[in-house]
Amino acid sequence: MAHVVTPLDQPSNYKDSQARVDRQKQQELLDKSSTLYVGNLSFYTTEEQIYDVFAKCASPEDGGGVKRIIMGLDRHTRTPCGFCFVEFYTHTEALASMRYISGTKLDERIIRCDLDLGYREGRQFGRGKSGGQVRDEHRQDYDPGRGGWGAQAQKLEIDRRREVEERYADTQVGGHVAQGGGDWKEQNGGVVQPTLKRERSPEDEGDNDTRQRARVEDLDTGRM
Repeated sequence: MAHVVTPLDQPSNYKDSQARVDRQKQQELLDKSSTLYVGNLSFYTTEEQIYDVFAKCASPEDGGGVKRIIMGLDRHTRTPCGFCFVEFYTHTEALASMRYISGTKLDERIIRCDLDLGYREGRQFGRGKSGGQVRDEHRQDYDPGRGGWGAQAQKLEIDRRREVEERYADTQVGGHVAQGGGDWKEQNGGVVQPTLKRERSPEDEGDNDTRQRARVEDLDTGRM
């Protein structure tokens, strides 16, 4: 039955893509490693919260414990970007954390733990183009715990807003507002001449009476 259930303290396929050692050497280092890579963290999870969780798997009576925690940071803003490294004093403590903590919830997120080759300076920074993790570059869903939309989706939204602002920029003060009759106004010096109406005269009233009587006579003739 031992081969039926996969042990929970076995490392996953996670590997440091920038490690300059071959596969066999990596496996040898992992078999002795006391460092964990912890992923899928909320951007708002604190170092104190992480310590409280992983300290439960520490064995201070055997000379162990949490040695240090290195928070993963955005390369540009130096703010947490969803991962960290947890260093223990012993390999046994790291395996215990994988067995009991990986797959559990922290800040309402299911976190994952993997054995790591060991922390080196510079690995605390995200490797994505935007400064954070690569996984957040291509994420299309909205995740409030990881900054909302993914980096590419945010860029598309920024470009869309910029396009809309440029499209309507000409309606601002000093811009060009759509108007009619531009050619006619240029030909007339840009000045619209007012139309003057001639006032009525007594002769106009007499002419109106004459035209009215003639119209009545025509109607009477048509009836006959």
